[in-house]
Amino acid sequence: MTHDLILDYYFNQEIIMSNTTKKPTKKAKKPSARHLVIVESPAKAKTIEKFLGRSYVVRASYGHVRDLPKTRLGIDIEDNFVPKYIELKDKKTILKELKTLAKAAPTIYLATDPDREGEAIAWHVQESLDSIDADKFKRIVFSEITKTSVQRSIEHARDIDRAMVDAQQARRILDRLIGYSLSPILGKKIQRGLSAGRVQSVSVKLICERDAQIAAFVPEEFWIITSTFDLPDDQTLQCQLIAKDDPKNKLEIPNETTARRVESDLNASKFHIDSITIKPIHRQPKPPFITSSLQQEASRWFGWSAKKTMSVAQQLYEGIDIGSETVGLITYMRTDSVRIADEALHAVRSYVTTTYGDTYLNPRAFKTKGNAQDAHEAIRPSYVTHPPDRIDTYLSADQKKLYRLIWNRFVASQMTACELESTQILVKTDTNYYLKATGSRIVFDGFKKVYEEKTEEPTDSDNQQLPKLSEQQTLDLNVVLATQKFTQPPPRYTEASLIKTLEQEGIGRPSTYAPTMSTIQDRGYVDKNGRQLISTELGQIVNTKLGEFFDDILNVKFTANLENQLDDIMSGGHDWHAVVRSFYDPFSKQISIADAQMEKVNRDKPTDLDCENCGSPMVIKTGRYGEFTACSNYPECKTILKTPKTVISTGINCPECTKNNLENPIVERKTRRGKIFFGCSGYPKCTFALWDRPIQHACTECDSTIILEKVKKDTKMWLCMRCNTEHVLEN
Repeated sequence: MTHDLILDYYFNQEIIMSNTTKKPTKKAKKPSARHLVIVESPAKAKTIEKFLGRSYVVRASYGHVRDLPKTRLGIDIEDNFVPKYIELKDKKTILKELKTLAKAAPTIYLATDPDREGEAIAWHVQESLDSIDADKFKRIVFSEITKTSVQRSIEHARDIDRAMVDAQQARRILDRLIGYSLSPILGKKIQRGLSAGRVQSVSVKLICERDAQIAAFVPEEFWIITSTFDLPDDQTLQCQLIAKDDPKNKLEIPNETTARRVESDLNASKFHIDSITIKPIHRQPKPPFITSSLQQEASRWFGWSAKKTMSVAQQLYEGIDIGSETVGLITYMRTDSVRIADEALHAVRSYVTTTYGDTYLNPRAFKTKGNAQDAHEAIRPSYVTHPPDRIDTYLSADQKKLYRLIWNRFVASQMTACELESTQILVKTDTNYYLKATGSRIVFDGFKKVYEEKTEEPTDSDNQQLPKLSEQQTLDLNVVLATQKFTQPPPRYTEASLIKTLEQEGIGRPSTYAPTMSTIQDRGYVDKNGRQLISTELGQIVNTKLGEFFDDILNVKFTANLENQLDDIMSGGHDWHAVVRSFYDPFSKQISIADAQMEKVNRDKPTDLDCENCGSPMVIKTGRYGEFTACSNYPECKTILKTPKTVISTGINCPECTKNNLENPIVERKTRRGKIFFGCSGYPKCTFALWDRPIQHACTECDSTIILEKVKKDTKMWLCMRCNTEHVLEN
């Protein structure tokens, strides 16, 4: 290269470098505004945020952000029952953040639960963010929290369904009108702190009626006679006496005299096999779970309350980390429909064929009952390809139990019937007595390869392994046994059987069963003995008084009809104002009559003490949180005797009193039935109370500083008092 060329080269390079350095530096691109997705719970928010990526921000409303006020009715009865909602105090910080995010977001997706309550929460959130352009709001719903389902819901976003909101609003207003009207009367006439409601009052009535039937039941004696025969090869055959002269005419043995006479006849008789009848039986699988059947089956299998079942189901629905992904393992758990999406049906049928073979597959569709809303699918696993054994290590003990139950039931619903062979042996004597033995054997297990229904427990006779026998074969008698029996009263209700009855009668809906079971026990109307629900004295008194003046509220058909009207509001068949008016007008007249005519119930217990302030006798009164000693001259004298017993403090100040600049500690207390709870030491001025032990601990998800220690059998878990986030602590 020549000298001139070299100079030219460096000259050109200098120009290039000079031009490069003189160009203005490009500013970094601002990240595009992110879409806002609002859900109800932080657990659900975490799961969904992983599906949507950086273009979306997901936040939780922590349930309702507005409600009717606690200290007043909050309903303008004169103005067509217009509700006066207020923003909840503990949601101010949350709403402030949502408003900030909403202003910057191109779209606001309201992704609350896919039912009436969720629709109402979505509407309340939008109403609370009224400064935001209404066109930015979109409603999305999904019955399972999976990436595909969530993304598909965004593609099919819609407006808020006002008919669904109206149906929920009508229910909320009716419950408020009943509660705020009846509670003062029950408090004045029976005991302070009592409540009543459409579903809870009917539930208490059913339990009281069953207890009355049991109390009035007179057992009747009867006897059964069994005969055992010796067979070759050390085998035996046991038969029960059923008839005399004609096998269709049942023989009644009412007393021991008759039993001994028949016993003597049989001992002197000769026996032979009159007939052997073999019949095929096909037992079909049950449909996938709905809310009520899941609560019932979890009660039968695990002894769980409806509340616990729904709590564990909520965890499975909102999202579980299973190693490679976080995913909602089941579909939405509040449903009364047995419908299954086509995609899920295809997947489960393919799974059955691949795993068990073609002989186990029987595609079927189940019909949803006429009064069901059918808004959502049945409760099923989100992915049938996540069988319990594959993900058990990621689940808690309770989650394992419930997930396995749901998964097995769903898979079994698409499998063949269980084929059994039922055998009945009819034995006859030469004195014209007839005896019977029955047994069954499984020919083909079908759906029972996966799921054994708890309600299908075989009887003792079904368990009997019948030997090979032939008609007219003579039998050698070994022994005749006469056993005294007595007729039994109807069984007490359990949560499972009560929920089943409510569902059959059309009372309540999937979202109401669990809270109803808790409410009737928390109010002291019902006690639980094992699984049995037993009405208390207080429950019976309240039921009697309500029955005298408010028969409609306790009337099963009336309550079921009201539920149907609420459903009609959702489908556009009724105006919610008219439904509320048709109930309230006669109800308000009943309230006036009851207030004037209901006799006061005196439940006070006398003591040997006199009031130190007015000299009147002191009595033991029963309040919502147990017994306390007070002046009998109330309300003129409001003296309350502080009991000298040892008070166990939790060391945590009452959050309600703290708001009012007071420092009353939460202490351990006992109800009148001896159940431990934790209440404010400032009672009765402050009625704050908890069933679970409070612990001072900052929540990682919200600004609460109190978590609750929940103990079930030998298992402990710690949940935030406000947002229900689970925490891990040392035992």
